[in-house]
Amino acid sequence: MKTIHQSLNGQAYFHGFLHDCPGPAGQKHFPTIVIVPGGSFTHIPESQAEQVALAFFARGFNAIYLRYSFISEITPILPVPIIELGQTMVLLKDHSDWPVDANQVLILGMSAGGLVTALYNDYWSSSWLTNAIGTTAAQLEPRATILCYPVTNVQLGFPTTAATIATWTNDRQRDAAERHVTAANKPTFIWATTEDQAVPITNSLVYTKALYEHQIPLEAHIFNHGPHGLALADQTTAWKPGTDLPHVAHWFELALEWITDLLADD
Repeated sequence: MKTIHQSLNGQAYFHGFLHDCPGPAGQKHFPTIVIVPGGSFTHIPESQAEQVALAFFARGFNAIYLRYSFISEITPILPVPIIELGQTMVLLKDHSDWPVDANQVLILGMSAGGLVTALYNDYWSSSWLTNAIGTTAAQLEPRATILCYPVTNVQLGFPTTAATIATWTNDRQRDAAERHVTAANKPTFIWATTEDQAVPITNSLVYTKALYEHQIPLEAHIFNHGPHGLALADQTTAWKPGTDLPHVAHWFELALEWITDLLADD
């Protein structure tokens, strides 16, 4: 295992784990997952993000998490984290000494990080994003995205106040992810729980509907029980009673199976 820590602009960075190269049977490149944690743009639960990264690493992925900018550093925050995610993609693909398969970089977003990821899925090929980073759409292109109990539109129940929404965005139309799905969106796996009292599942449902209407390959799972912020939903990331939920924890194996089928076509 090689640990990496890469600064971006300002306070942002990414941190994570790469496989030794060569790997088993002389493998030189590995699929890579970029985790975009939640935290309402005020903080990032880095220990939780690291546990999710390590879970993917143990299953054969390079795995990193993005510490994007916070609203205490830039207000309104959007679209800055989207740009920082794009910068991360470029650095991962450009580092010839890192064992990254440039065609198999996936993005996983949780909660507020799900909004960043969903919008990135919408905008990765757009001229405004390529111009902001000074790169090409090919460098920004993800293989697929995974959304865990995501925010997808600030007008769907989270944040709960106009004042907080104003710290997130000054353009609600631009940052409503379901409104900007196109044929360029990448395959998406999405899951949430009906009992989520923080981010209503309407966020997941409207984005899933938009993907379906644009014929984007997708898989969606709505679990009945479980609060917001479950991460792996097992004892590894349980942060209070009722967050170690074996049934909901199946999302991880389901996502791995989905990824395996997806990458088998490459």
